[in-house]
Amino acid sequence: MTETNAPQKRSVPLWAQVTIWVVLVGLLALVGFGLKRASNPLAEIGKPVPDFDLVYYEGYEYNGTPQMKLSDLQGKIVVINIWASWCKPCEQEAPDLEEAWQLYKDSDDVVFIGVDYVDTPEGAFGYLKKFAISFPNAPDLQSNISSILNRQMGVPETYLIDREGVLRQIKIGPFASVAEIQAFIANAE
Repeated sequence: MTETNAPQKRSVPLWAQVTIWVVLVGLLALVGFGLKRASNPLAEIGKPVPDFDLVYYEGYEYNGTPQMKLSDLQGKIVVINIWASWCKPCEQEAPDLEEAWQLYKDSDDVVFIGVDYVDTPEGAFGYLKKFAISFPNAPDLQSNISSILNRQMGVPETYLIDREGVLRQIKIGPFASVAEIQAFIANAE
């Protein structure tokens, strides 16, 4: 009887296979996210804001209109505040935003729009009622609006768009007073 010295086949340990697959899936997810973000138009200061749809919460429509495009507001100064009911700094500025809205709403020259970032309807309506918010508000459950606006740091963030639809300024973090909001808006006049 002759012995054959056939080379033994080595297998990769299961933990190594799992690690390799997890890394590959993670890389593919990052590439996919990067491609999605690259395909979305982004707002830049000094340039027109890419158009997007606003579908307002019931009871928080703009002039009774349940949905519209940002471009429908051309000719007006638009203040877009991105907030969430779970955001404590958002609560700090909410009364000041509402008070500032009361100063501008009758002129129909300045429009405030709240964009509720990745929130629940219950949380959103609770927040809007708690702070007696009356300006138009729309949900952003899939962060479509905030990704176009190129959200920088988190919530709250406020975007100032001039009458021609050009992004003039971004405020990261909460406003400290109504006077600060008025000074912010004056940058678009």
